[in-house]
Amino acid sequence: MLPPPKLNLLDIVALKNDLPQHQLLAGQVGTIVEILAPEVYEVEFSDDDGQTYATQALPNHQLLKLHYKPIANMTDFANNVMEIGSKLGIELIKQ
Repeated sequence: MLPPPKLNLLDIVALKNDLPQHQLLAGQVGTIVEILAPEVYEVEFSDDDGQTYATQALPNHQLLKLHYKPIANMTDFANNVMEIGSKLGIELIKQ
């Protein structure tokens, strides 16, 4: 299994799993606002008006980094597909 991608300050991330104890659902989008420890991040969740509704310390394995730029080439695309498949427990065959 590939290691999780390195996350950086101000990266946009989504939750991979529900966190009912914090009233957060899988898929909610937040911004990394602090690096607390290796692979532990403070994530701020805001509404459409920019008002923060939750801030939570989360480990890397609970986060999915979101990308808003096109992938530069098909090799990068294939590597990203393989990485996502691995995270989802899907074994893909690379030809």
